[in-house]
Amino acid sequence: MEKQKIIIDCDPGYDDAVALLLAAGAPNIDLLGVTTVAGNQSIEKVTRNALRILKLLGRDDIAVAQGAYRPLLRGEAVACPEIHGESGLDGTTLPEADYKLDSRCAAQFIVDTIMREPAGTVTLVPIGPLTNIALAARLEPRIVERVKEIVLMGGGYHIGNIRPMAEFNIENDPEAAHIVFEEPWKIVMVGLDLTYQARAVPEIRERLAKITSPAGVFLGQVLEQFGAKYRASKGFDAPPVHDACAVAYVIDPAVIDIRQAPVHVEYRGLYTSGMTVTDLRKKAPEDCHTFVATHLHQDRFWDLVDETIRRL
Repeated sequence: MEKQKIIIDCDPGYDDAVALLLAAGAPNIDLLGVTTVAGNQSIEKVTRNALRILKLLGRDDIAVAQGAYRPLLRGEAVACPEIHGESGLDGTTLPEADYKLDSRCAAQFIVDTIMREPAGTVTLVPIGPLTNIALAARLEPRIVERVKEIVLMGGGYHIGNIRPMAEFNIENDPEAAHIVFEEPWKIVMVGLDLTYQARAVPEIRERLAKITSPAGVFLGQVLEQFGAKYRASKGFDAPPVHDACAVAYVIDPAVIDIRQAPVHVEYRGLYTSGMTVTDLRKKAPEDCHTFVATHLHQDRFWDLVDETIRRL
C-alpha cells in the first residue's frame, strides 16, 4: 500500500483532536509532522495539546513544530473558548508529553520537509488559520510547485460561523488565507457547507463509545465535551467534526464529492472579511486550481472513523 505523506497544521481543539486520531491511525497515511498555529486557543495551549495527543497514541516519533502566535497583519489571534474551553480540550484526560518540540518554527519545518521529499508527494492539511502556510510559501516559493495538494478545513461557499459569511479559520487571518488561495497549487477547500454534514449524532456517539482503547475513550470525551459546548453556544443537537473531514478526504477521497470552482478570499470588507468568495455560476475554467467539497457520504465517513480509531 502506497502511503500518502502529509503534514497537519492545526490548532487543537476538539475537532483537530479527531483529525489527529485519524491521521495517526490510518494505515495509508505517513504523518511526516504536525505544526501548530494559534487559533482555537493560544499557541502555547494548542501546541501542548498536540504533544499530549501524540503521547497518548504512543507516537512521539512524529515531529511537532510550533508556529505563528498571531495573524500576519492583525492583532492577537481570536481564540474560541466558548467552543473549545480555556485549555482547548477542556474535560478530556491526556498524559503530559515528555519530549521536546522540533527546534524549527512551523514554516521552516514545512519548507524543509517539502524540499526534502520527492516533488509531488507531500500533501499539506491545514485545519486552523493559514498563517504558517502563507509564511512557508513566502519563505520558499519553490514549495508551491512541489506540494501534491492542499486539503484544508476552512471557509464555506454559502455560510459562515464567526461572521454571517466567514468561517473561523479564514477570518482569523484573512490576509494569510488570501496568499494561500492565490498561489497556483491545487487546493481542496473542505468548508462549512460540507463539515456541517458530519455531525456526531447520538447514534454515532453510541457506536464509537464501544471502542474502549485509550484512543476510543479520549474520542468519547472529545465528542461529549464538544457536543455540550456546541449545544450551549450554537444550539446544535450534535457537534460537527469539521477538521476530521479534511483528513478523511486524504485517507479516502471517495468519502467526499468535490467540485472545481474559483475561490478568492475577501480580506478588506467591513462585513465580509474572511469570506471565501466561490463562483459556482458556471463550469470552472480548466486551469482553475481550487476545488470545494460539496457532499459527504456519511455512512462511508463514519465507517472510516470507526475503523481507523479501532486500529489505534
